[in-house]
Amino acid sequence: MSKKNKNNKKAEKPLEEPQVEQELEQKGTEAQEAPQEETPAEVTVEQLQQKLEAQQKEYLLLMAEFDNFRRRTLKEKQDLIKTASEKAMLQLLPVVDDFERALDAMSKSGDVDALAEGVNLIYSKMVKYLEQQGVKPIESTGKDFDPDLFDAITTFPAPDESMRGKVVDTTTKGYIINDKVLRHAQVVVGQ
Repeated sequence: MSKKNKNNKKAEKPLEEPQVEQELEQKGTEAQEAPQEETPAEVTVEQLQQKLEAQQKEYLLLMAEFDNFRRRTLKEKQDLIKTASEKAMLQLLPVVDDFERALDAMSKSGDVDALAEGVNLIYSKMVKYLEQQGVKPIESTGKDFDPDLFDAITTFPAPDESMRGKVVDTTTKGYIINDKVLRHAQVVVGQ
């Protein structure tokens, strides 16, 4: 017999009864001593519930934070608009003061040329202020009619063929602010 066969016979040799009983007892006491472990499904459900609760709390916090942000930016926007209009009105007050002085001078003085010069200065000051704010007049008379810039209040027979479809007269000046129409010019169009 070879060595392999001898080893195989030893391995095939059945365990004796006392050994089997001892092994069974050891396994039984180990099972009793070991804490009862949860099944993988129970662990997963509990972990998922904890994750869900944590994510729900985080979601609520983010929603509250976003709501606060929205309210704060809305308030800041309203304050900015209010402040901008206050600044614009403050810059117009010197022009109003000039008009008051002109009205006072008209009642005291009879010099029409001096009054006309004063009103011209006030007008120039007002136009300069508007230009500083980005407001510019729309050039209209003699231009092709553009419905995006002009409101045609009437049509008039064109004095010559070249004025057909063009602005013949401007009744009310139009203005643009930063390349956006602030007020359309009211015009008469040649037909």
